[in-house]
Amino acid sequence: MLAFPISEFHERLNQTKRRMAEAGVDLLMVTDPANMNYLTGYDAWSFYVHQMLIVTLDEEQPIWIGRGQDANAALHTTWLEENRIISYGDDYIQSSVKHPMDFICDVLKLNNYDKKIIAVEMDAYYFTAKNYVRLTEGLPDAIFKDGTNMVNWVRIIKSDREIAYLKQASRISENAMQVAFDMINEGVRECDVVAEISHAQISGTEDFGGDYPSIVPLLPTGEKTSAAHLTWSDDRFRDGDPVIIELAGVYRRYHSPLARTAVIGRPSEDMQYVSDVVLDGINTTLNAVRPGITCGELEGVWRSVIEKSGIRKESRMGYSVGLNYPPDWGEHTASLRPEDQTVLEPNMTFHLIPGIWMEKMGVEISESFRVTETGCEVLAEFPRELMIKPNIRLA
Repeated sequence: MLAFPISEFHERLNQTKRRMAEAGVDLLMVTDPANMNYLTGYDAWSFYVHQMLIVTLDEEQPIWIGRGQDANAALHTTWLEENRIISYGDDYIQSSVKHPMDFICDVLKLNNYDKKIIAVEMDAYYFTAKNYVRLTEGLPDAIFKDGTNMVNWVRIIKSDREIAYLKQASRISENAMQVAFDMINEGVRECDVVAEISHAQISGTEDFGGDYPSIVPLLPTGEKTSAAHLTWSDDRFRDGDPVIIELAGVYRRYHSPLARTAVIGRPSEDMQYVSDVVLDGINTTLNAVRPGITCGELEGVWRSVIEKSGIRKESRMGYSVGLNYPPDWGEHTASLRPEDQTVLEPNMTFHLIPGIWMEKMGVEISESFRVTETGCEVLAEFPRELMIKPNIRLA
């Protein structure tokens, strides 16, 4: 079931160890499921219970520690040898007496890692305050450091195979967006449109299937387009409604997000004006992408466009994207915003989403792109425009 050759996992692990050594860390505790997948291939819906990958400088393979029920998933999906897969019993699950971190402390003591310098992903979604308390209590002689995003920064530059998976995910994005546009009509329920989007995301194409996205389809409608992250209701679409559609195609956990804005009937003057500004900004920004430019400089290109329009956008206008699990498809590293000095390099991948959310309406038109040797490659091929139902150009 491995999605990559073992040699690629070794290279990822070696890069992680180099970062650990530079940070003066002996042992890294990985709880982010995307980072666990990246280093070992582990892929299961088990992240609702505590699980961890132990990476040490002096051992060739990490140690996977998780629930007993999930040990076979580690055998099926990772390149780890069986003796590197350790599980705890169900008496640790949601117990007020025991905690999985107690079990992990015992494993580290058994392997003489209880007096080491240990990094933990303090700001990962799946590393809790209780985790930290139980680890520091159980390993009083260890020194703890913040290892947040240590693996994420290794992930930011994609291999050729990762790029291939992202391109396959993009084919799914295109299909799902087309399904959404075809389904949105006056009188149709929002939930029925999302049901068809989800079907398209998971069924994929004739050549390959899709996967579940880290974020459900977002479908704010009418005045609710002024809110960036609303999902859907069972309301029916009405004539004149604007609809924001934000979704992602997913293949082997690699996400290619895509957003468009549609209007049922004739768009308002404000909607048309804002969408024209967004399109001008996104086209100008994509043309400016190249290796060597910083994230902040690229955001400045976008800002120079919208400043002329009288529109303001305070939120970031993009972020690195790729492999992930719920609740987010972003990589939590580089962001396209003024203060980010990350230098773009070939095979970095971003979701460029210069959304504008105003008091009573919003517009989202986005693209995922790969930085190339000379510029960028937009991953999805879908009309970049304000989408109008019926599909005609209105004077």
